[in-house]
Amino acid sequence: MALPGELWAELAAEQRIFCSVLLFSWAVYLWEAFLAHRQRRVYRTTTHVPQELGQIMDSETFEKSRLYQLDKSTFSFWSGLYSEVEGTMILLCGGIPFLWNLSGRISGGAGFGPEYEIVQSLVFLLLATLFSAVTGLPWSLYNTFVIEEKHGFNQQTLGFFFKDAIKKFVVTQCILLPVTSLLLYIIKIGGDYFFIYAWLFTLVVSLVLVTIYADYIAPLFDKFIPLPEGELKQQIETMAKSIDFPLTKVYVVEGSKRSSHSNAYFYGFFKNKRIVLFDTLLEDYSALNKEPAEGEDGENEDSKSKTKNKKQGCKNEEVLAVLGHELGHWKLGHTVKNIIISQMNSFLCFFLFAVLIGRKELFAAFGFYDTQPTLIGLMIIFQFIFSPYNEVLSFCLTVLSRRFEFQADAFAKELGKAKDLYSALIKLNKDNLGFPVSDWIFSMWHYSHPPLLERLQALKVAKQE
Repeated sequence: MALPGELWAELAAEQRIFCSVLLFSWAVYLWEAFLAHRQRRVYRTTTHVPQELGQIMDSETFEKSRLYQLDKSTFSFWSGLYSEVEGTMILLCGGIPFLWNLSGRISGGAGFGPEYEIVQSLVFLLLATLFSAVTGLPWSLYNTFVIEEKHGFNQQTLGFFFKDAIKKFVVTQCILLPVTSLLLYIIKIGGDYFFIYAWLFTLVVSLVLVTIYADYIAPLFDKFIPLPEGELKQQIETMAKSIDFPLTKVYVVEGSKRSSHSNAYFYGFFKNKRIVLFDTLLEDYSALNKEPAEGEDGENEDSKSKTKNKKQGCKNEEVLAVLGHELGHWKLGHTVKNIIISQMNSFLCFFLFAVLIGRKELFAAFGFYDTQPTLIGLMIIFQFIFSPYNEVLSFCLTVLSRRFEFQADAFAKELGKAKDLYSALIKLNKDNLGFPVSDWIFSMWHYSHPPLLERLQALKVAKQE
């Protein structure tokens, strides 16, 4: 009887590659499922507010957050299982070469023969993203209109949801297809050093997208209005000036029309920085804090207003503390460091792609025996071959992110915002129904932000002072 090692050695190179990809994919899934199981056990068994949380969270909010996170975790388990099974079946049934051949028939029917590989690649990409959107739609609907609705976060109507989804798909294709066609063209004409030109092209594209996103792309989906003149705007401008942050504009985005989750961010390069505040972050702007106008039925064709008997958002001093944290990321160079790490990784990946793209066994492993399309090579190498490296990198970046978060909190503390950031973190955790108790392995692997208690403890000394 042959031993497993002997059977493995008898397999052809492409068969070993294919089996390795499948085995690693399922190993990652089982690891993630194990971590999620540990965290669900925390949700199920921690039914009372722990003593150390007694001063910052009431039992009603604790129970709401527990049930919300439990529902989200259960949903994540089933959607993750479906995704893994779907991916496995696509690989086992030759879904990728089938879709490539279908794309060839479609492009051929339009008068573009096999020599027009880029055209066929774009058709393939369009069909693949369309398939992904359609198969993911039921899960997105359930998440939005069952889980988020049940726990009071969803603000969308069904009509708004579908209009938004179609708009996102169209905008994505308008960006993805031209960028991909240019990337494939650069790879084909770039010669021996194509990986350098491809990396430079993706660098330019990413910088352009970051620059134009909030001005030209995001407004297609949400309404952005300048923060009105007043005390908050003056305080933001004063704080930005005190740390030499080149602030040009402050916007409020109407995020409440799709969700009551809150957020804030800044964007822009060089001397042209903008700050964006979600209306749900601001106590004075949150739709949940406003009474519906007389005669309103609370719903229209785009969104629905759900006025609840609760306060949401932060006071001005707390908003300033949150921004102090965000500006800390800028002042401490976290944004630049993340860009540098991202681009170093991108360059390494393109270099390794250049080394591996000529290996015919990689293509044969996924059913491409006679052709080696560039787009398929990108998919195989970046998505499958690099997956072990990507898992390690993701964990390292998560650890680094937590370190950055502590540093940004410390920066806000130095600005004298410790007390207000302390209360803001508690409010935001309550508004977003974050559960403050975590399994230590789950937290270590997944949390890009430190757990609430750890952040509060770091702020506590300065708060008391």
